[in-house]
Amino acid sequence: MGDMVLAAAAAKSSSGSYTFLLVIVVLFGLFYFVMIRPQRNKQRQVQQMQRQAVPGQRVRTTAGMYATVVSADDVDVVLEIAPGVEARFLRRAIMEVLPDDDGMGMDEPAASDDTSTANGSTAESSTADSSTGDSTTEDGYSKDLSSGH
Repeated sequence: MGDMVLAAAAAKSSSGSYTFLLVIVVLFGLFYFVMIRPQRNKQRQVQQMQRQAVPGQRVRTTAGMYATVVSADDVDVVLEIAPGVEARFLRRAIMEVLPDDDGMGMDEPAASDDTSTANGSTAESSTADSSTGDSTTEDGYSKDLSSGH
């Protein structure tokens, strides 16, 4: 009778080991499909976008700077950060390529109808007094045109 109890205990512990091993394998598989695989896909998309950056496109770097691609080779890109200011970056520094906004860049905010009619002038109009050389800009400030600054 004692031998049967030992045999039953041994069979029970071996099925518990297989169950534990099966649970570990299932958890690893779940972890792979939930965490690792989506991250790899995202990395591939970013690398593909970085390889496809061409001159003339607006980009945002990993440091948060907005710039325009001037030239590119296999490893580096030259970005124009401000007019006349160019810097060389690794392609990996490009975080995203910004979509074209029909010619409107980040530097040129669109004038809305509410602000242009609120002060009685439009964004395109400015009044100039030819005798004094003063000019009023669209934001209501006057600037002296005669001083040469």
